[in-house]
Amino acid sequence: MLFSLRELVQWLGFATFELFLHLGALLVFSVLVALHMDLDKQTLEMSWWIVFSPLFAADGLSTYFTAIVSIRLYQEGEKRLAVLRLLWVLTVLSLKLVCEVLLCQKLAEQDQAHDLWFGLIVSPLFILLQLLMIRACRVN
Repeated sequence: MLFSLRELVQWLGFATFELFLHLGALLVFSVLVALHMDLDKQTLEMSWWIVFSPLFAADGLSTYFTAIVSIRLYQEGEKRLAVLRLLWVLTVLSLKLVCEVLLCQKLAEQDQAHDLWFGLIVSPLFILLQLLMIRACRVN
């Protein structure tokens, strides 16, 4: 069962533009992961931080877009909606960013002695899924 775009926008709290922005970043990220894993290390030296850079850029652009939308909503008199949207999107983006940074750090420093365990890395995603579940139950 696939969700409609209207349902995704309603449940996730992102605008359609932001969803397509994150989908585009995920596409570029997937290509960079394939290049990083497939190419010879001597021909192209690419760190994991460069591979994850499209996801970081999408998070930054989405934060900027959310700030602009919240300011416009606040100026139009929708103060409660502006604050709620800003808090929700910043919470989702910060949890996503923490998971991305921890995963990138784990992949970049695999040879180091202080290994992060995967339960710690994906714990922000578990929190995010619980928040999305609560939000899905509240939305009509």
